[in-house]
Amino acid sequence: MTGSEQSLAPSLTLDDVRAAAKRIKGAVVRTATMHSQTLSKILGADIWLKFENHQFTAAYKERGALNALLLLSDEQRRRGVIAASAGNHSQGLSYHGTRLGVPVTIVMPRTTPTVKVMQTESVGGNVVLEGETFDEAYAHARKLEQELGLTFVHPFDDPNVAAGQGTVALEMFEDAPEIETIVVPIGGGGLISGMGTVAKAQDHPVEVIGAEARLYPSSYNAWAGADLPSGGDTLAEGIAVKEPGKFTQKVIEKVVDDILLVEERHLEEAVSLLLQIEKTVVEGAGAAGLAAVLAHRERFAGKKIGLVLCGGNIDTRLLANVLLRDLARSGRLARLQITLQDRPGALFKVMREFDRHNVNILEIYHQRIFTNLPAKGLVTDIECEARDREQLDALVASLVEKGYSVSQVELN
Repeated sequence: MTGSEQSLAPSLTLDDVRAAAKRIKGAVVRTATMHSQTLSKILGADIWLKFENHQFTAAYKERGALNALLLLSDEQRRRGVIAASAGNHSQGLSYHGTRLGVPVTIVMPRTTPTVKVMQTESVGGNVVLEGETFDEAYAHARKLEQELGLTFVHPFDDPNVAAGQGTVALEMFEDAPEIETIVVPIGGGGLISGMGTVAKAQDHPVEVIGAEARLYPSSYNAWAGADLPSGGDTLAEGIAVKEPGKFTQKVIEKVVDDILLVEERHLEEAVSLLLQIEKTVVEGAGAAGLAAVLAHRERFAGKKIGLVLCGGNIDTRLLANVLLRDLARSGRLARLQITLQDRPGALFKVMREFDRHNVNILEIYHQRIFTNLPAKGLVTDIECEARDREQLDALVASLVEKGYSVSQVELN
């Protein structure tokens, strides 16, 4: 690239973010940044939380989408905008586009859950279902962009969008200037590009760390020169990106100090902790920062950490599963497999042990046919609820002492 080409290349500065903050002021929620005493005690670090899940569409994406909309020419506004998205970007763009009188078209894969289609349409977006994958939907959106003369608004790989997302950090440091480390969910890189740009412009050193789902390590691969596989069903679908942005990756290389990969169990634990402790609903991607701290406690011990809860759009059934799985991991819910003799009173004797240890029985399943046991044997699966793991372990020990074969179904 020549010197003249470099000067024309997109850039992102603190002034860009400050200008975005002035544009969108009053049209997005200035969310709270709050110190969490309980999480700080659990993690051995000072934890501040930025509640972007309290935006109208429950995600920070509104900021970048609105900033991009406000920078359109009158002609571009008249013709309208288009995007490919099955997530928070579609809702943020649709909501603010409709509010400003800008027609918004969102192309989604045909496999998109109906609830996401309905949410986008409910805030004014015109949804077009095309393709089986995001890549096919994206290709169709770029085709419509040319055919209809629309302006494409990228969910992350756009300087104006990234500048809007950076306003999250402006507010965070205004409210908690003592923060010395920010841990930011990273997928395509729009949020961490904007927030990292602000963080590195503070009057004291600030460490910028990305938190990415291990199943989709696209930004990590680009940043670290790695070649880890990408794909699978992650709880953090909001950052499940196979290709990071070209523009955002250049910013990331300048402002990000480290990228940590997080396992699904830590994402689930983070979602559950935030609901139990902070009484706030956060989607998997929004909990990725906390998940990274949970997984790497020693690395963050004693530090003053800012976490952005960047979204709260999670399916209620999925949330219920996450909470129940967390109870199972903590020993408060369990499924015990107990081998019995098929004779009167056998189950009753087992029930007496549950009663003696004050463990509540939720479900009982008898299996006589599909088992490797003799014809007079049976396996009983008992789902139960205990006060804690110690109470459950005491029950299992008592059953084993009385001669029962007991196994417990474990979660990863």
